[in-house]
Amino acid sequence: MRKERVEIFLVPEGKNSLHYWPEVVGFWKTFRNVIVISLGRIVPWFSFKNFLYSRIGVKVGKDVAFGYMAMLDIFFPELITIGENSIVGYNTTILAHEFLIKDWRKGPVVIGKDVMIGANCTILPGVVIGDGAVISAHSLVNRDVEAGAIVGGVPIKNLEVS
Repeated sequence: MRKERVEIFLVPEGKNSLHYWPEVVGFWKTFRNVIVISLGRIVPWFSFKNFLYSRIGVKVGKDVAFGYMAMLDIFFPELITIGENSIVGYNTTILAHEFLIKDWRKGPVVIGKDVMIGANCTILPGVVIGDGAVISAHSLVNRDVEAGAIVGGVPIKNLEVS
């Protein structure tokens, strides 16, 4: 279950948690990640994108294809794993963190092999997507997805016809 994989960190009263990002992650690590991810978002060569992302800790399987402008977590890319032959659609965001008002959270994101994630999706921290799953475009993945499932919507629901 997603909630079991997400760590929660409280922040002092007064300011929302996003104000604490330099203390949480570090300026130079974040700066490097922003440069690498920004370059990866615009280059058209999958092998080069995968090489760049692996340099900042993303575990990228063989033949993964990131669509144009796909966005990976800039603070904790090392918590993202993507299995072989998966597709991350155009402008999809994969988050391994959430900054909220009184706390911030982080958790691993594991995407299995042969997964197809449509365009403009958001995947939240702590989510596991099983092998062969399909996520329709414009979906909010806020919970785990079983292997082979077809899901979509905001938030996701099962789209398979029984």
